[in-house]
Amino acid sequence: MNRILFALLLAVAGTEARDIRVGLDKDAPTIAQAIKASLPGDVIHLEPKVYHDYAGFYGKKGEPAKPITLDGHGATLEGSDPLDPATWTEVSPGLFKNDALLPRLDDAVIGRWFFLWNGQMNHMGRTSKGRAAPLKKPEDLQPGEWTFVKDPSREKPPSLQIYGAFYIRLPAGQKLADAIIRAPVRSAGVQMGGDNAHLVIKNLTATHPYNDGFNIHGDCRDVVFENIRAIECGDDGISAHESAQYRVDGFVSMGNSTGITDTGTAQTSYNRVFLANNIGFDLFFLDEGRYTLTNALVLSSAQNALTITGRTNGDCCMKMENVLIRRLAKPRLGNVTTRAVLEAKNCTFEGMDVKVAGSATWNNCLVNDKPLPEGSKATGADVSGLLKLMPQDFKP
Repeated sequence: MNRILFALLLAVAGTEARDIRVGLDKDAPTIAQAIKASLPGDVIHLEPKVYHDYAGFYGKKGEPAKPITLDGHGATLEGSDPLDPATWTEVSPGLFKNDALLPRLDDAVIGRWFFLWNGQMNHMGRTSKGRAAPLKKPEDLQPGEWTFVKDPSREKPPSLQIYGAFYIRLPAGQKLADAIIRAPVRSAGVQMGGDNAHLVIKNLTATHPYNDGFNIHGDCRDVVFENIRAIECGDDGISAHESAQYRVDGFVSMGNSTGITDTGTAQTSYNRVFLANNIGFDLFFLDEGRYTLTNALVLSSAQNALTITGRTNGDCCMKMENVLIRRLAKPRLGNVTTRAVLEAKNCTFEGMDVKVAGSATWNNCLVNDKPLPEGSKATGADVSGLLKLMPQDFKP
């Protein structure tokens, strides 16, 4: 009997939640090892510092009421590293070449690429979702510019992997070792793939990956993000794919290609959101997903402020409540396209028009200081496929 009782006590003790401190606990020297070792109810703690690392969750599951938690405590996951002068060759005065900067490249990576030059993102007029200037020839580069040149002879179809070389131009006489240049060598800050469930990620900033700050793929369930930030990421601040389901409470997205982009059949909700200084899109919701945005402020200077669009067989459905979008640039336009449904409540759109080719329902909403009729509904069918909401159309 005593042996049985002792075994039961050991079993209970083995299920107690643990605090796992990355870099301080001997069995968790890295974020990846801490995540791998974590069990339902455990809390992984980061220190409030910069980590040149990312957090990957691949088929990781807590349990209902016993999530696995990653608490950043204000930590930053930095996606870039300084250039290593030893890996670059000076091919002509001031022009440097590297044909092995990343182990694997494809067109999507190049479309998102940037260098950090003296702490400033240099996209060369390119963005992953939006207008993109053509890449320059190496000989045409000016000091402070970069380009990429493909080498098709090394490609092996049907693989999408590409090969080639990056080039950067420095001012005459400057040594690469003296230049302050960083490259985005990590794809994301937080990344999920496969089936993940019962997770909490909080108090964390992702910055300078070449892809998303928070890149969520797969079939995640009961995943919560709290007080997170995505700053200057090559693609999306946060992005849901496939059938991902998660909730975000407290999100800042600034300086990214897009603020938020969700696709597939994802089901997401965002509360307490601030977006600013994004490039291609601020809010971009696609496909057959079900999305909610509440208590949000968007200072919109991206090429596109708001786009909701269904691309496949089902409708893309978006609910917005207590959202202010202040458009700071042209074109002053938001789009609810065909196969898209918007329900807006207590929303304000300043300095922009809204085109609706799908369906939109408005409750206590303002467009350019003019109220929309209570409970009004607009569909593309009402106006030959396109309704443009202009200030003069509304009566106070």
